Amino acid sequence: MLLPFKLRPGLLAACLSFPLISCGGGGGSDPDPVPTGPVVVSAAAGSAESRLACFKGVANPECNLRIYQVMVEAFADGDPAADYGTGYGTSPHKGDLVGITNALDHIKSTGVNAIWLTPIFESARITGQDEWANRLDATGYFATNYFKVDPKFGTDAQFRALVDAAHARGLYVFLDGVFGHYKSNLVASPTGKLPKNGSCTNVGGGSYAPGTLQACADYSDPATLAFFQEVAAHWISTYKIDGWRLDQAYQVPVASWAALRQTVATASAATTYTNAAHAAVNPVGHLVGAVWAGEEDIQARGYGTNAAPALQSSFDFPGRYRVVQTLAGEEAVASSRKSNLPATTLGEVYATYAAYPDHAMPNLMLTNHDLVRFGDLVQRAGLGNPEQDVYWLRHKAAFAFLAAHSGPVTLYYGDEIGQEVPGFAAQVTNNCAVAGLCDDHVSRTAGKTTGLSAREADLKAHVAKLLALRDTNPALAVGSRTHVYSDKTLYIDRKDAGANRVLFVLNTGTSDASVMLKASVIGTPGDLTDLVDGTALTAGAEGYAITVPALTGRFLKF
Repeated sequence: MLLPFKLRPGLLAACLSFPLISCGGGGGSDPDPVPTGPVVVSAAAGSAESRLACFKGVANPECNLRIYQVMVEAFADGDPAADYGTGYGTSPHKGDLVGITNALDHIKSTGVNAIWLTPIFESARITGQDEWANRLDATGYFATNYFKVDPKFGTDAQFRALVDAAHARGLYVFLDGVFGHYKSNLVASPTGKLPKNGSCTNVGGGSYAPGTLQACADYSDPATLAFFQEVAAHWISTYKIDGWRLDQAYQVPVASWAALRQTVATASAATTYTNAAHAAVNPVGHLVGAVWAGEEDIQARGYGTNAAPALQSSFDFPGRYRVVQTLAGEEAVASSRKSNLPATTLGEVYATYAAYPDHAMPNLMLTNHDLVRFGDLVQRAGLGNPEQDVYWLRHKAAFAFLAAHSGPVTLYYGDEIGQEVPGFAAQVTNNCAVAGLCDDHVSRTAGKTTGLSAREADLKAHVAKLLALRDTNPALAVGSRTHVYSDKTLYIDRKDAGANRVLFVLNTGTSDASVMLKASVIGTPGDLTDLVDGTALTAGAEGYAITVPALTGRFLKF
């Protein structure tokens, strides 16, 4: 959950709050040069990387998680009795659990295999709280009762029905766990536990609301860990959820994360449900942390070390910024915004992983509820709008990079159809919070699952096809990665998982590209098969002649 806009100076810029992330510096690159001939690749640029958990070529359901994030209050109205009627962003703020359940077929059809719901716990009003506090309640990130569904989202029974319906469709369900801060009117657990309150400043949480409304947990007292262990286990054993997304994970000491991870593993091992194949299975017990910072902080405050492991997965904010800097533009102010950077920038995504311990599973995404939608970033950078083909191609190129990522990935609702707020960049003002048009609020729009335009439907179908490749080609989700080549507009990786081997070739430029790949680079004279369109490429005397259309990723199996 991002700091409210009124407590931040100026517009959101990740480089202001998190200096370890590469922000600022140059703007867009020069227009793509006219190709003069094919790029000749005769040797791989790097050696195989196989150290991290999802680079070993070994099947692992957590590495192949494809998560669809939903902001509950904004997404869809399915129950007129469950409405907040206020919140951040441009939605009607009537989202609820029934609306999500009704949309599960759409969600499944995007190619994902999991959903993550923003917090659904009850946030009870405190007498005299203002409209700003009402909006904070609507986000769900300030819980009063961690053991009850917020009536403005629905009922406990409706949540149980949502989980059962998701599991029947082959979708894991993750809840958003806010285990570092809560509302000051917090209710004790069913067994009478309560956390000890501490200083929000000391845990790095900042100030979200007046002191009479917000409290932060002090993990130096064992009672705090015991309370949140009860929370973590309750939703697994009672509702059979599959794990947790962990808000502001840096508010919880890494030693406590290790203990909470064991709690989740124990509860998951003792719980079963029937999956889409009519088999009895345990919840996957996945935990993914949100540490919005550079890779060194993510390691220190999320993953821990090889000797003292904490979280196994964390959102890849450093990698995410490099992807949007390459194919769109980051959120920073125009004078320091990086956009349309060379394709070599994508290699930095993997370079940051050197900071992580061996068990790490970086989860790559394009955006979330605290960031600007990819489509709005494309427009703000002057790289395309929904009336142009290039707008949709940039989405497809970005999703291709996600599909080729070794490790879990997350898709924010609406990005699968190129959703954006028309004219957003021109509407952001110093008073944007009132209109819901601050930088982070732009992503909090109503979900759209029906009545898609031809372009929206085409992008959704393409995303589903790309994500489905990860089920049939384990090299994409769990394969070792060998960097083959990159330059201003071309990026090539080789992915290996045993006999499954895929060459990923991405053209980030706006002109078609040609590559002459020597057969020795992949060690086989056999055909390359395009996994998207089924075409085959046969090696000639000089090697494989590969054509890559503008802003297109090709997945070539060999």
